[in-house]
Amino acid sequence: MNQSNERIKKLKDTLTNMKDWESRYQYLIQLGRELPPMRVELQTEDNKVRGCQSQVWLSVRVVEEGRLYFEADSDALIVKGLVALLLMVYQNLTPAEILQTSPQFIKDLGFEQHLSPSRANGLQAMVKQIHYYATAYQYLLKE
Repeated sequence: MNQSNERIKKLKDTLTNMKDWESRYQYLIQLGRELPPMRVELQTEDNKVRGCQSQVWLSVRVVEEGRLYFEADSDALIVKGLVALLLMVYQNLTPAEILQTSPQFIKDLGFEQHLSPSRANGLQAMVKQIHYYATAYQYLLKE
């Protein structure tokens, strides 16, 4: 089992052990509070995720062995929790590992039907941005 699949399994185990969606929302809020703060100088227009109703910033840099390290933030606590959840899956993976990790886990966890349409669209925009970065760095790192 690859690293992202292990992370998704752990996430699924955590969420399915919660009795209701109120508990899951509280978990998301807690994840948002625990997300390391994004450096203010990275909260720029270029790092804004398009398609989110809330303000969401996502930045990436390459760390050891070509792995991508993301920094993110949002002005909305649940959205900040959603981006933290995505980073639980995608953080410190190589571009190829990120691109091989299907975002199907979002549907499997029930987020699409339990989030408002604007939050669900924003979540998809965040996944798209992560995949965009992975695609770009996959080519840049080959040079």
